[in-house]
Amino acid sequence: MKLYSYWRSTAAYRVRIALNIKELDCVIESVHLVKNGGEQLQETYKSINPQSLVPSLETESGEVLTQSMAIIDYLEDKYSGVTLYPKDSIRKAQAKAMALSIACDIHPLNNLRVLKYLKSEEWQQEQVDKWYAHWIHQGFSAIEKQLENSSGLYCFGNEVSVADIFLVAQVYNANRFNVPLDDYPQICMINLHCLNQQAFIDAMPENQADCDLI
Repeated sequence: MKLYSYWRSTAAYRVRIALNIKELDCVIESVHLVKNGGEQLQETYKSINPQSLVPSLETESGEVLTQSMAIIDYLEDKYSGVTLYPKDSIRKAQAKAMALSIACDIHPLNNLRVLKYLKSEEWQQEQVDKWYAHWIHQGFSAIEKQLENSSGLYCFGNEVSVADIFLVAQVYNANRFNVPLDDYPQICMINLHCLNQQAFIDAMPENQADCDLI
């Protein structure tokens, strides 16, 4: 398998975590979202993913899958080993709903192309930061409420799930933009526990070969 990824992509981060949890070998090919005008916009990559987004996963059979949730569900269905969903059908649906609330309701409003568009409309950085923080707080407030009665080290008990994968990647994103998370102790506790696990450590943006940080 080959994963087209970018070290700072929140969505690609999710898939890297899932691959590590399931202990799957995968070649990582960087698609730099900033250099050269954005390599995701070049025809070479657009022929792989017409949406010009990362991640994309080239399967062992040569098919290309896009969208992090679809890729993760493919990995779950295709490969045995550690499962990414609770076994109970209700908790499975709840875990997926939490992941989707991040993937569909929080992240799209804060990703790179949206922030670039706001700046192109002459928004000042302070306005962009306020926009970003608003959607993080709205989304995280709801998730924190959902986690109030949870027990265990992860979002749904003592087993990692897709909810934790999406949450950790979004917390990284929020920290990157200096959004204070003091009001979300459950989220912070789960995030800290996950980041002590090797599968999450190896997937961290700063641990990727294409990381730009010095």
